[in-house]
Amino acid sequence: MSAETEALNEQIRQSVALLRRHLDWDVAQGRLAELNNRVEDPDLWNDAEAAQKLMRERTLLANQIEGVQNLENEVEDSLELVAMAEDEGDADMVAEATKTLRRLAEEAKRRETESLLSGEADSNDCYLEVNAGAGGTEAQDWAEMLLRMYTRWAEAHGYKITLMESSEGEQAGLKSVTIQVSGPNAYGWLKTEAGVHRLVRISPFDAAARRQTSFASVWVFPVIDDTIEIDINEADLKVDTFRASGAGGQHVNKTESAIRITHIPTGIVVACQTDRSQHRNRATAMDMLRARMYEAELQKREAAAAQTEAAKTDIGWGHQIRSYVLAPYQMVKDLRTNVEKGNPDAVLDGDLDDFMAASLAARVGATRSEASASAQ
Repeated sequence: MSAETEALNEQIRQSVALLRRHLDWDVAQGRLAELNNRVEDPDLWNDAEAAQKLMRERTLLANQIEGVQNLENEVEDSLELVAMAEDEGDADMVAEATKTLRRLAEEAKRRETESLLSGEADSNDCYLEVNAGAGGTEAQDWAEMLLRMYTRWAEAHGYKITLMESSEGEQAGLKSVTIQVSGPNAYGWLKTEAGVHRLVRISPFDAAARRQTSFASVWVFPVIDDTIEIDINEADLKVDTFRASGAGGQHVNKTESAIRITHIPTGIVVACQTDRSQHRNRATAMDMLRARMYEAELQKREAAAAQTEAAKTDIGWGHQIRSYVLAPYQMVKDLRTNVEKGNPDAVLDGDLDDFMAASLAARVGATRSEASASAQ
């Protein structure tokens, strides 16, 4: 067996051992068996809300257990294939089996990182909001590029995207946009993307082809259900109606069906224009406001909250979390983790997993360090 094959096998073995330990394997299997039994109870759906919560837990736990088992089985099959191919002197089969092991090693690493997603709302869907900052039309175009980047990332991971609100720029791009990202661990993966993103490029809007620097901010907050109580005083709200800025048919464009709600004590602003009904848009906007206020409370309780808030104090110089440089050289660098990639086109096309994994690991590590220090 080649040195590469042995190294890949060892890497996967270590990742699987960590996954089993994190899951508390025997306890997890017992809990899944218990949940499967409860699913068979004909009275389960008498309480639809409790049933949905149980089904979500069961699906998540089953995916985690089956993921580990599938990894182990595929690795074993690949190693047997390598051994057989080497005995027969089949170099092509060896190469194919080794390629499979590389893929499994990447999947094992991703699952290992995913196991860090144990925060209170990490498994939830989320809202992702992009706002153009300093730079005028340049920044508005950059905000639209970021929307495309996150949409591509979400699509590659099988997540569903729903446009909640958008405000178009005067000449190009977007002043602001909010989408809902739906899928397993959507908030857990995307939460570390919150902050200011800086773009350096040759301006497509400048006849002199000069280099320009643009900024846009990203804000991520979890979708929450009715089991989480957030008290909102109606007297603290300012509600505005406006015409939807995007396409949506004659009715949407002629009536003020879009809703913007400002929570005066906190300054939190949310908007929704997804429906032709002003009433339904208001209900959705209220859900978004509750989610924003819940996320703000989560931030207070997380050890990384102070750093996150500091990174978002101003959409401009000195506050960015990541730089995307397209000229004079090409590089994307995360300033929190120092992770770099020399292919900005791939990153802007949704290749964000390495950045997210590093930020998540750093954030979890900081939380554990602070918790340990406070316990001493």
